[in-house]
Parts: sequence; C-alpha cells; structure tokens
Amino acid sequence: MRPSHLLLAVLVAAVWGVNFTVIEVGLDHFPPLLFSALRFLAAALPAVFLVGRPKVAWKWIVAVGLVLGVAKFGLVFVGMDAGMPAGLSSLVLQIQAVFTAVIAAAVLGERPSRVQAAGMLVALAGIGVAAVDEGASGPLGAFVMVVGAAAAWGLSNVLTRKASPPDALNFMVWVCTVPVLPLLALSLLTEGPEADLAALRGLDWQGGSTILYVAWVSTVFGFGAWGWLLRRHPASTVAPFSLLVPVFGMSSAALFLGEAVTPLRWCAAALLVGGVALTTLTTGRRARDREPHLIAPDRPEFVGRPSALAEESVR
Repeated sequence: MRPSHLLLAVLVAAVWGVNFTVIEVGLDHFPPLLFSALRFLAAALPAVFLVGRPKVAWKWIVAVGLVLGVAKFGLVFVGMDAGMPAGLSSLVLQIQAVFTAVIAAAVLGERPSRVQAAGMLVALAGIGVAAVDEGASGPLGAFVMVVGAAAAWGLSNVLTRKASPPDALNFMVWVCTVPVLPLLALSLLTEGPEADLAALRGLDWQGGSTILYVAWVSTVFGFGAWGWLLRRHPASTVAPFSLLVPVFGMSSAALFLGEAVTPLRWCAAALLVGGVALTTLTTGRRARDREPHLIAPDRPEFVGRPSALAEESVR
C-alpha cells in the first residue's frame, strides 16, 4: 500500500472514530431518532441525484435500509442518548464482526475456522468485561441497545453480501433514502412532535455542523474513501485499519468530552480488538486464498468476501 493510501485509510478510521464524539454533541441538540433521520436525509440528498439509478433490486435496498438505518443506527443513537458513552460505543460496535460471522455461518453456510471461533470467544469476553464496567458506572440498558445495534449491523452485512451490489457507493446512497421516513415516524411517535419542532426551530451552527459531519464526512466521504481503497487493495489489507476506529473513538471522547477510560475498559478494548482481529483478518486470508481473482483493482472487492463485508457498511 502506498504511503498516501495508508494515510487515507488511517484518516477514514479517524473520521469514523471521531464520529461518535460528534454524535454525542449532536444529541444535545436533537432527539436521537430525529437526529438519525436527519443524518440519512442529509447523506441521501443531493447524492442520490448524482450516483445514478439503483443497480440492485429494491428488495435489497429496502432490507438493508431498514436493518442498517433504522435498527442499527436507531439503537446506537437511542443508546447513546440513554447514557452509553461515545468512546465505549465505538468499541462495543466492533462486535459486529462476530455477529456477521455467526449470521453468515447460519444463513450462508460459511463455517468459521478454529482461529475465527477463538477470536469470537475472545471478543465476547471483551463484551463481558465492558458490560461489567458499564454496569458499575452507567445504564446497562443503554449498553444492551448498542450490542443490539452491532447485531443489526452484522445482519445488514450478510444482506449486503446477498445483494452483491456492483457499485458500493451507489448502493449505500440509495440505502440512505430508506430510513428517513421510518425514523421520522418513530420520532414523532416516541419523541413527540413538540420535541422535534423545538429542535428544528432551535437549529444553530453547532447542531447543523454535527448533521453535516455524520452525513457528509463520516458517511459519504468515509464510505467513498473506504470503497476506493477496497477497489485498489485486498480487503485483508484494508480491513485491519478499521481496528483503529475505537482507538480514535475512545481518544476523542476522552479529549473532547472528558470521558474517563477505566482499567476495565482498557482490558475490554484489548480483548475486543484482539478478538475482532482474529475473526476478520483470518477470514480475509481464507477468502483471498480461495478467490485470488477478486483482488483485481477493476472488480468489486466486497463480493464474496466476509472480511470486506464486515467493513463496508455506513458507520
């Protein structure tokens, strides 16, 4: 990988890590479901008019949009609003790699290797340590919501695998159109029209900036740059950089939000990152050995690759 490509991969990881701190700031300005809806609205418009018509069946766009956009991000935003720390959220969401492998085994018949299985156990141990840490210092229900979000992310990865979109950016931009109305409806039902209207009327530069960051910087730029890297390098080369996301997430939350990183949280981070590394990186090597032609720059890198799948979704 060229130095410029390496720097781009680190930059994307940093953008995705800092995204959790930005979400935390945004939740001070918007109810969580409304904030999530505005994020997808801003990500879809005007990009949807620039990427061309959808290149996969609508059933896959709708399915991924509901699972990823409504379930995953709805749970993340509500969980963080309920007290789940930004840095810990960036860490716990990495368990999606384990959910992806488990769901792929059940649905697609992709049996994990012994090393992958060991990695899953290590990552689950990290989740247990993080749960003990959060249960002692914060709301456990919010923690469970973010774990549920990771499970939804894993399911969306497998659905994307089934869809096999030839143009990842086109696919994800169209996916961003799906959650807007369901999230708005849920916001009106659960958060109330008064709270939503008050947030919109009180929109200031800081609130607007958080929407633009999570929509354009984290989603459009982050996903676009990640897909660009995957088209030029094997997924097993690019995927390890995603392990930097919780590093940037926890660091930025500590720096800008004053979140404390306890010894238990460091232990959870080591177990989770190590377990996810074993789960995803061994998957990438196995997929590359089976299908070496997929690393060609002119082919969609994520097709047929569980490790790329685990990284391709909008963060």
